[in-house]
This record gives sequence, structure tokens and C-alpha cells, in this order.
Amino acid sequence: MDLRVSILGGGSWGTTVASLVARNTQALLWARSEDTVAEINEQHSNSRYLPGARLSPKLTATSDFEEAVSTADLLVVGIPSQQFRATLQEVAKYIRPWVPIISLSKGLEADTRMRMSEIIRELLPGHPPGVLSGPNLAKEIIDGQAAASVLAMEDETIVRSLKSVFSSGMFRVYTNTDIIGCELGGVLKNVVAIATGMGDGLGAGENTRAGVITRGLAELTRFGIALGGEAQTFAGLAGIGDLVATCTSPQSRNRHVGEELGKGRKLNEIIAEMHMVAEGVKSTPSVMKLSEQHGVEMPITYEVYRVLYEEGTPWQAFRGLVRKEPGAEWEPG
Repeated sequence: MDLRVSILGGGSWGTTVASLVARNTQALLWARSEDTVAEINEQHSNSRYLPGARLSPKLTATSDFEEAVSTADLLVVGIPSQQFRATLQEVAKYIRPWVPIISLSKGLEADTRMRMSEIIRELLPGHPPGVLSGPNLAKEIIDGQAAASVLAMEDETIVRSLKSVFSSGMFRVYTNTDIIGCELGGVLKNVVAIATGMGDGLGAGENTRAGVITRGLAELTRFGIALGGEAQTFAGLAGIGDLVATCTSPQSRNRHVGEELGKGRKLNEIIAEMHMVAEGVKSTPSVMKLSEQHGVEMPITYEVYRVLYEEGTPWQAFRGLVRKEPGAEWEPG
């Protein structure tokens, strides 16, 4: 391939994707930190976010935002959701016409409750938006372990032509045209992971964890369909695949937040210790608002919201879920 791909964001996932892309075509990673840029260019590593990992020697990095954006044939944005709009406003100054933009973010914008592809369409009309999503724990992928992901774009021709940019060795990339479902799967799994982590922190068993994940999938699917996603998407990699990985892995930031809450710690203390973003914390209020607007009952999300933003405790949250009378399996409860 002879595409010039620029990746914005030098965190764990942005760096991992950049290293994968560098195996296939020209890849330029933009990071704010001059130290990070120097380390990637000189040592082929990013020790802050991926300690011990070896990056592709073909990957180059820059702190020059204009250089990264203006030279790109494909732009990949690995910026947290709450900084996504501001980043794209800067991108608009330098990007060439019709360049596709792929989001790596799994969140909703807090003020507008918009998905990242919606922000791309609003700020950069004419640039085909897409999302790369799935059960993708950065540390495992950069270490060469097998994984799979979904590249979702509305245009089937474009998405098929771009999937080979990301496919690399043990990293398999599938395509999907349901960008709404793939984005919402990535958002909701973080909320359910916080709930699962709270159970783990409370000392609940494997049955409890499996129950929360399964009921979380039902909740995620109802919500996604109500907002325009396709049911089959939530049974795939961007749905149950991402949900299982995030709810069970010790590497999951959102599960970690829930687990620490379950142990009795305060949210602000937990967040202060983390140098990576737990998107589920910021997305939960937006999900609650959207569920109210669309008339979707979401008991797990509601209990997570009470713990994060009201005076609820993890113990009260699980008691609230258990007290709810169960009905048919695919109904709320």
C-alpha cells in the first residue's frame, strides 16, 4: 500500500494502532509530548503507556499537528471523547478534501450526547467517517497476541478498501456498515464493565459476573436498536466481544474503576491515580439521558449512574438489581 496514514494520539491504543498500520503503509503518529515523540523515533517504544513493548521500527512520530494532518491520506483519531471536538476543529484547518477519518474513541460527547462519527459529520462534512472497535486490549495486541476488530463505515466500498490498512499478522479486521451499532457497543460496554467491576470489588462470584455481563448485553442491545443500530452487530465483535473483554480483563480501565468502587474507595481518588481515561465514567450520564429520550429502560446503567454521580453505593446497586422482578429474558430487569 502507498497510503499516508496519520494517527492522532499517543496513548496506549493510538500507539498500538499506529504500530500495526506501520507494518502495512506509511504511518505518522502525532503526540503532544516531545519526550514521547523522541522515544518513539529513537527507541521504538512508548514506555509511559506501553511499558516493555516494542513498536514497529517503521513508525515515525511528530509533535507538529499541521504536519500530521496535512500529509494524511487517511486520518485515525485516538483522542478521548471529551477532547474529540476540539481536536477536529484543529484538524479542519489543515486536512485535505475527502480524507476518511477513523475514530478509535469509545465514548459520547458529554454536552451533546453525540457519537464521534456524528461530530465528524458535523465539523468535517464530506470526509467519510468510520470507527475501529472490538475486544482490543492494547497491551496484548502490541505483544503479538491474536485479536480481532471491526472497521465500520457506511460505504461498503470504502470500508473494504481500508481494512487492509489495519490488518496485520495476528490482528484480524472484519468490516461492518452499521457504524451506529459499532459505536454504541463500544460506549455501553464500558458502563457494564464498571458494574461488573463493582461486583468483583464486593467479592461476588463468577455466577454474578456472568449474570451482569449477560443482562448488560440485553441492555446494550435494546439501547443500540432503539438508537438505530442493527441487532446482529451486538452479537459480534463490537458488541459481546468487546463487552466480555472489558468486563473480565484486569487491563480494563473501566472494570478497574468499578472494582475499586466496590472496595469502598471514592471515585475522585480512583481517577486521580489513573493516567489513562475510563470512558465509561464520562459516558454514563449521556447514556442515561439518551435512554430517557428513547424510552429504553436500563437498570444496570441506572445503578452505575447512582454510584458515580449520586450517593449510591455498589452494595445498594446490586441490591436494587436483585430486587427487580425478572420477566422474560429479553425484557428489562
